[in-house]
Amino acid sequence: MKAIVIISVLFSFAFFTRCAQHPYPEEVRQALELAGPNRGELEKTLEHYRQTGDSLKLKAAFYLIGNMSDKGYFIYTLKDTAGNEVAFNVLDYPDYRTMVAAWDSIAAIRGELDFEKKEFIKDLHVIKSEFLIRNIDLAFEAWQKKPWARFLTFEQFCRYILPYRGSNEPLEDWRSYFYEKYQWLDSAFASSNDVAQIAAAINNDLKSWFKFDDRFYRHPTDQGLKEMLRNKMGRCEDMANLAIFAMRANGLAVTSDYTPYWADAANNHAWNALIDPSGRAIPFMGGLFNPGAYSLPNRIAKVYRKTFEHHQENLIFKVKNRRKIPRWLAGKSYIDVTTQYVPTANVELTLEKERPDSVRFAYLCVFNSGEWKAIHWAEIKEDRAVFTDMGKDLAYLPAYYLDQTIVPAGPPFILQKSGNILKLIPDTASTATLKLISTMKRITTQATDSKKKSFLENGAAYELFFWDGDWQSLGTKEVRQNQPLVFEKAPSNALYWLVKKGSKKYERIFIYMDGEQVWY
Repeated sequence: MKAIVIISVLFSFAFFTRCAQHPYPEEVRQALELAGPNRGELEKTLEHYRQTGDSLKLKAAFYLIGNMSDKGYFIYTLKDTAGNEVAFNVLDYPDYRTMVAAWDSIAAIRGELDFEKKEFIKDLHVIKSEFLIRNIDLAFEAWQKKPWARFLTFEQFCRYILPYRGSNEPLEDWRSYFYEKYQWLDSAFASSNDVAQIAAAINNDLKSWFKFDDRFYRHPTDQGLKEMLRNKMGRCEDMANLAIFAMRANGLAVTSDYTPYWADAANNHAWNALIDPSGRAIPFMGGLFNPGAYSLPNRIAKVYRKTFEHHQENLIFKVKNRRKIPRWLAGKSYIDVTTQYVPTANVELTLEKERPDSVRFAYLCVFNSGEWKAIHWAEIKEDRAVFTDMGKDLAYLPAYYLDQTIVPAGPPFILQKSGNILKLIPDTASTATLKLISTMKRITTQATDSKKKSFLENGAAYELFFWDGDWQSLGTKEVRQNQPLVFEKAPSNALYWLVKKGSKKYERIFIYMDGEQVWY
């Protein structure tokens, strides 16, 4: 034991002597300080590449360690309204409907159920030097030996090949598994540098054994490779990670892009993007759709790209306190890539609602799952804010974020295809009669009597709202004889929302123009 202690002390002395002679980047030194008892594992990694004299691999180690502070694996627990843990396994149920029914039956007895973060296992505290060194060496091997990877710059390699994790899944050596599994690519594509074709070959194999399963929407953690090999199914985030694992291990520049909230539907989405030699992102869906055969199913206001590196221009580096930032915008490691997907425009607004003195930032929100949700931010300068690269032909609400609550900062508006702004300020002095046939966009058809078909449920009650600083009710009506609902004296130039009684409020917002519901 004494010998081990002496050797450890001598190693540390020699290591820190070399550190003094060759100081590390500031972010690496900070990571070493935060690593606590696991610092030695990181130091062994750095010393390994210093001794081998491979300066590029040492830079790669700097990249990983310097951006590691917020990386790790989240463990969640399901709790009821009283704070008691609830045992629930989505795979105990044969399908999504049965699973949700079981969830709802538990909630009816124990109150609303929600996942809470139980533990965050930080990579800095547990990662081993052997793991890091193997990850770096195999990443370089794929980059330098696979002919289709040679177009990547070192910066692209670090962003799209080198990282050892996709999101917040458990730490596992997926790189070795997939590097060995797809050795046949070397001969099959010896004369081809078509990255889309090679990615499709890998994806076709993934499709043969891994499937999407919506039960995993209630599975709280991102699956690691071992869990995915066992379950052979997962949600879209799992499928995106699986493709990242398999393709990065073989020198393909693949990442995960996402929209925090659809702009014209409920929920959010994550998918894969393959970076081709021109730098263009080709969207696809791991385990489902190959590059070139996939398009996004809904309209988007913002697309962000997950990265491993931190980006100092992100809001978290300006506000510091994560609780003062809407959830999806509080990350350190993402970049805005909206312009790679849809036509965009900058939105310059005067914020009409008085802002508290302490508020420095404003947000643009989209309407999603019955709520306004922040999707982009801007710094306020003299009551004005410029929101960059917003998706067009969508409805937005400017807002502040106070006490973890969205607070309107002005009226909603439509960012038109032209880039112009159409403010939706209800005019109660000029009213209109609305004939409503649906709660969301449909393919409309004409009946034999030239009347439009109604998609509303016969006998069901619907409440119509318009936005005026909050949702204001215009009353409730019941559908009779499958006829459209008629609401008289509705304020013109308003944003409306028709909600079925007892629904989960996934109905979409709309404006009314030329006798038609126009959906957003």
